Amino acid sequence: MHVAIRSYSGNGSTQLFDELEKRKAEVEPLMKSVPGLVSYTLARASSGGFSVTICEDQAGIDESIRRAKDWIAKNVGHITAGAPAVTVGKVIAHLK
Repeated sequence: MHVAIRSYSGNGSTQLFDELEKRKAEVEPLMKSVPGLVSYTLARASSGGFSVTICEDQAGIDESIRRAKDWIAKNVGHITAGAPAVTVGKVIAHLK
């Protein structure tokens, strides 16, 4: 399994997560349909927020990143949040 963490902070990040929360009915099915998705979490942080995506393979991670970027550009592109810090890696333990 592979993981991607997308962290947003700084100008516009709180506004971005306000919109993501209001529109989670759009975001959830988009991410749920990523091939090989194991789990997806979207969470607020004091400085904005982050997502944690786990997929069976790197191709799923790449697709989830592409979808997130495209959805933000098309739906909330007017918000001037900076690009996220993206960390990707291979899962060594996953508990449910």
